[in-house]
Amino acid sequence: MILEIILENDSVTITIENPFHLDIDTLMKTIYRFAASKRISLSGLDMEGLIPKMVRGIAGCENGCPANAKSLVEQGYLSFTLKYIEGGILTAQASLSNGKSLQLKMFPEF
Repeated sequence: MILEIILENDSVTITIENPFHLDIDTLMKTIYRFAASKRISLSGLDMEGLIPKMVRGIAGCENGCPANAKSLVEQGYLSFTLKYIEGGILTAQASLSNGKSLQLKMFPEF
């Protein structure tokens, strides 16, 4: 599974080796380091809660059943705008307090 983090015009791509045993702490350290390198604060966003839900939403898409992804989009998640894109791709976008934007794109690996 691939997670792309986009802050304004810069991005970083992270490979999630085992989505069924997600190391959220290491993943979040990578994301916060990236944001800090751009001098962008991600405070107030619950990515620690959202990312595992996104993983669960598309982890089973290999079987052609993205029902969890679609229900996550329907339910929404806090201040994030969620979208499901055909092929099992989930996106989440949020506005940051400094007027900048954050986008997460999660891609399954088929």
